[in-house]
Amino acid sequence: MSEQFILDNISNDLGIKQDSVNNTVALFKDGATIPFISRYRKEKTGGLDEIQIKNIGDKLEYYTELQKRKETVLQSIQSQEKLTPELEKQITQCVDKQKLEDLYLPYKPKKRTRATIAKEKGLEPLADFILMQINSKSSREEILKGYINKEKGVETTEQALEGALDIIAEVISDDAQIRETVRNFTASKGLVASKPKKDWVNKKSKFETYYDFSEPIKKSPSHRILAIRRGEKEKVLSYKIEVDEDHVTELIDRKVIKNNNFMFYEDLEDAITDSFKRLIYPSIENEVFATKLQEAETEAINVFSKNLRNLLLSPPAGHKVIMGVDPGFRTGCKVVVIDNNANYKEFMAIYPHEPQKQVDKAEKTILDLIKKYNVDLISIGNGTASKETDIFIKNIIKKNNLKIKSIVVSEAGASVYSASEIAQKEFPDLDVTVRGGVSIARRLQDPLAELVKIDAKSIGVGQYQHDVNQKELKKSLDLCVESCVNFVGVDLNTASEALLSYVSGINKAIAQNIVKYRAENGSFEERKQLLKVAKLGNKAFEQCAGFLRIRNGKNRLDNSAIHPESYKIVEAMVKDTGSSIEDIIGNQDLISKINIDKYVTDTIGIPTLTDILQELKKPGLDPRKEFSSVSFDSDINEMKDLNEGIVLNGVVTNVTNFGAFVDIGVHQDGLIHISKMGDRFVKSPYDVLSVGDQVSVKVLSVDIELKRISLELLKSS
Repeated sequence: MSEQFILDNISNDLGIKQDSVNNTVALFKDGATIPFISRYRKEKTGGLDEIQIKNIGDKLEYYTELQKRKETVLQSIQSQEKLTPELEKQITQCVDKQKLEDLYLPYKPKKRTRATIAKEKGLEPLADFILMQINSKSSREEILKGYINKEKGVETTEQALEGALDIIAEVISDDAQIRETVRNFTASKGLVASKPKKDWVNKKSKFETYYDFSEPIKKSPSHRILAIRRGEKEKVLSYKIEVDEDHVTELIDRKVIKNNNFMFYEDLEDAITDSFKRLIYPSIENEVFATKLQEAETEAINVFSKNLRNLLLSPPAGHKVIMGVDPGFRTGCKVVVIDNNANYKEFMAIYPHEPQKQVDKAEKTILDLIKKYNVDLISIGNGTASKETDIFIKNIIKKNNLKIKSIVVSEAGASVYSASEIAQKEFPDLDVTVRGGVSIARRLQDPLAELVKIDAKSIGVGQYQHDVNQKELKKSLDLCVESCVNFVGVDLNTASEALLSYVSGINKAIAQNIVKYRAENGSFEERKQLLKVAKLGNKAFEQCAGFLRIRNGKNRLDNSAIHPESYKIVEAMVKDTGSSIEDIIGNQDLISKINIDKYVTDTIGIPTLTDILQELKKPGLDPRKEFSSVSFDSDINEMKDLNEGIVLNGVVTNVTNFGAFVDIGVHQDGLIHISKMGDRFVKSPYDVLSVGDQVSVKVLSVDIELKRISLELLKSS
């Protein structure tokens, strides 16, 4: 498989122009990242977005792996001296991994089977004769007697025929076309069916939906496939793929039977049935389910990535002084204050709830901290005692007529961060619980900057995330975080190592060196100082510079997404308008007079020049939405407080293919099923809701035993 063959197939598979594919692959090979290619090499790619660029990368990886496998297969068959020109051509031109394995199957070294044992007994010629289906003047008995060999263990004609049929069954099973036919039929017409295992027949479980379940596997959505697989793993369910066996064996008949009047016709039919039931279908059933499962896992990973993206891009409260409260009953509430640059200031523990119930003392502590640090916002974790703490804080605000707000935020992953190496490095002298409070405060101030420090799998916005391929999940989530970080941009003088490590072209070692350089030399004054950082060379600078921001630096352009490689063009634009960079930035009238056609070069075209003008209009603008918050009903604190028909405010915490989960302030998220998202047909919940959306919902039903709340969407923000 030549490189051009690979590039041609990528172009055909994705429907992307050949030049765009060729240039994108060349950029990948040169070490460019997806965000960099998408943002700063539009002329090369023809304006491909990040998803298209990622797809090219995935296809390149697929075909590269396929090529390596082809080389192994060809070498193996060649060593057996069985490689014909026709087979070599089939393998060389193959573009599907499964098809390649089908072609290789007859030559793949096998363990000792019934067929190999029969071959050892000298019965292969008999099997070949039966498969040829040529009428003979000799009788069945005469033909079979010729293969009796007591020394090799063939003592009767029945044993001779049985061995030959074992060989035939394996030959049929190894036939690539037959396997493809059975696989395609199973995938298109098979039914995935599940039922409870014996011990669970009369027991209630979360898998009850699948106790007597059957549907076409072709139409089965990812969440159902993953649910069935999880039910099987937890030993509650068993499943299989059902097909019309008579129809499938008839399909095999058409490919094998050539002579209905052949003396061994009925024996051949028996071999076909045996081959299907014993050899072909068990593996095909596994393959089809595995393929469907892989599709389901891919979809689940995409779901996680979509939700993670929406969470990471949640509106930041911005540079405000924030009090973070990690709520609790017996152990009290951990109260932390951070300044407007996310620096830790002070910690106090309060005990406003049972059993201590030190309400007055707790109130005084809160008021003293608010006054001492001029607190702008209060961030409350949504764990145990969250609702009670929120009510307590709101009463203080109302009672003292304070002009601040308290906001409940997700504390998913806060405990993971608290005990992590990153947290220990940031706050070596603070207790784990205090670090958790800092995280809760910071994720209100800037969700992206804080959440990148936590393993994305711990954030809790996935669908069956523990059941999918963990390597692929990590790869996808890392790309998602990288995309978000580079989309927003990073303040070079305040960013943590964790945040910097996701910037295009910067790895953990370089991120550490940037922070070290900053500590030793003070704040960066201009982007080109990055070249003084250890291990950050010209290639890394090219990749990262456009995504790093410097506020109040020497060059105003350093606080924009304009890449330093384009500064000369901006300077030419400024000169032609007869103004200065300070005059032109944000000046719509001056910018509107710039004719970008004048600045087109061999490497910089209209797309990049258009981006430059957009940045000049609003340099350093945060692309995230404006910050807002939702208030929960103070009378509804637990599931037992819920009644059918009541209307509540909530926040979307997770979106799946079948619906969206919503926090309504009762320590258990409710589900808006896709069928309850409006009075029109909804193809996908993602068309209606995203993680972080504020919604108004109606309670449809409550199952306290199974901790299930069913909701209907009334309206969303």
